[in-house]
Amino acid sequence: MLSTLTVCRSPLKAALALGLLASATAISSVAFAGECPADQVQAGALADGETMPVGVTDDVLSSIDLSFKGDAWKDNMLRLRKLVVQPAGVVPWHEHNARPANILILEGSITEYRSNCKVPIEHKAGDVVAEFGDLAHWWKNNGTVPAVLYSADILPPAADEHQM
Repeated sequence: MLSTLTVCRSPLKAALALGLLASATAISSVAFAGECPADQVQAGALADGETMPVGVTDDVLSSIDLSFKGDAWKDNMLRLRKLVVQPAGVVPWHEHNARPANILILEGSITEYRSNCKVPIEHKAGDVVAEFGDLAHWWKNNGTVPAVLYSADILPPAADEHQM
């Protein structure tokens, strides 16, 4: 205990320690933001959802043909999209078993209704959502301002360039 007090007497070391503590706290709070609560996870919790887009624009900002990476990547596209979901807008039910994606919520908030979660998941600006594997879901903007999302995904060969 005495050595801990001695270390903290140095203003530089104390500032460093506080900075590390603040960083660790920030990282740990981000890691759990917008996830399904552990006691609400259940395979098959939701089997379907809204099927038509409502009040959403989906703009492909950039895409890269990944065929140059070899036959395993033939006709796959890495793309970056901007989605703007108006209040009461819907991104319809879709799956991610063949299309992994990372979503960044830039502005507003949006609610996710996920196949493996018994309760809706609220995502706010700054949250990042990894979508892959045995996951199907849909999203709705239950807020009063547009939600702006950026999506980076790998589009498989059989999918349409503007497929959600």
